[in-house]
Amino acid sequence: MPASIQNIRLLIVDDEDRFRHILAKRFTKRGMPPLLAASGPECLAILEKKPFDVVVLDVKMPGMDGLEVLGIINQNYPKTEVIMLTGHATTAGGVEGIKGGAFDYLTKPIEFDHLLKKIKQAYEKIQREEEKDREAEFRENIEKQLVITERLASLGTLATGVAHEINNPLAIIKESAGWMRLMLAKDDLVDMPRKEHFEKALEKIEDGIERARRITHQLLGFVKKHDIAFSEVNLSELIAETLKLIRRQAEDKQVEFETNIDERADTIWSDPYPIRQVLINLFTNAIYATDPGGNITIATEKTDGFVTLTVNDTGRGIPKENCDRIFEPFFSTKAVGEGTGLGLYVSRGIIEKLGGKIEVDSTVGQGTRFSVTLPSSLEVKEHLPDNKSICHDILDHIRNAEQP
Repeated sequence: MPASIQNIRLLIVDDEDRFRHILAKRFTKRGMPPLLAASGPECLAILEKKPFDVVVLDVKMPGMDGLEVLGIINQNYPKTEVIMLTGHATTAGGVEGIKGGAFDYLTKPIEFDHLLKKIKQAYEKIQREEEKDREAEFRENIEKQLVITERLASLGTLATGVAHEINNPLAIIKESAGWMRLMLAKDDLVDMPRKEHFEKALEKIEDGIERARRITHQLLGFVKKHDIAFSEVNLSELIAETLKLIRRQAEDKQVEFETNIDERADTIWSDPYPIRQVLINLFTNAIYATDPGGNITIATEKTDGFVTLTVNDTGRGIPKENCDRIFEPFFSTKAVGEGTGLGLYVSRGIIEKLGGKIEVDSTVGQGTRFSVTLPSSLEVKEHLPDNKSICHDILDHIRNAEQP
């Protein structure tokens, strides 16, 4: 893996001015101009402002010596490789540097080509480590997708039969509960013993019906393929309409909404109906997470052909370990009975189908920020997997396996 000199970010740290500048000139002629530092504190100050791939570091310096600087670099900048320089015909400092995590060491006076070779080798090591990290991330993503596919199998099996197997009994239960409520309202049952207990029981039945209806609606909406109809969408109007839909929830929770709309981001070319569904999910989630008296800020911004809509709440926040999972199907941070775990999963699928992305940034105890980025004008991404086909293929496989 040959290293490109121009890509290497190099920092030279040495208290000898002449030595530093000679090296700088030679590296600059090779197309790799370095930054220079005359001391350990100056080196660390530079690293705080800008990342470097390789630091060439003198061991013997007044005040903070090279070994001390090496320890701080290893702790705070673990992806930065360090090459130690030793003088006075001794290798003790270089050996200590290797033990302390340095890539290698050279003794002064140094041969420039030898130093350049070591820098290239250090950079190649960085590239190998980055490649390993990318491979590990890829494997992790594949494993997550396998888990999601397994869940989609259950979802597809359920969704194809849910209309008849669940919705029909729900309709009967709902009709019966309504009849019972009419009976309890009649004058001859005004003094019925323990009437209030029956009414509370009916409320629980009706709440259960509504929750089951909501789940089946989301499941069927997920599997059903909707054709995208592009049109000119006024985002500020769409946000205002959506806020009206969830106004009662916000008032009941005593949560205030604030808007900060960029006029340049008012109009995009997209499909308003699925976007409205995403906004409802994000707004209701923000209300749920925000304590009474809290604020939710909605903002839009246009940059480089894209529009970003953010929903920022002052709620309880999401733990870091859950931030990567909240877009998984059936994962929910809400209490049992209050969430299906499908809202954000469906929302991400909608936004990706429209050519955008949805991201989350959260701090526990301070709040959560969801960002939805959409192109101002776009074509639907046909290469994205079709959830309906995935579910039905799995269901066909199950049916074939069940046939005698």
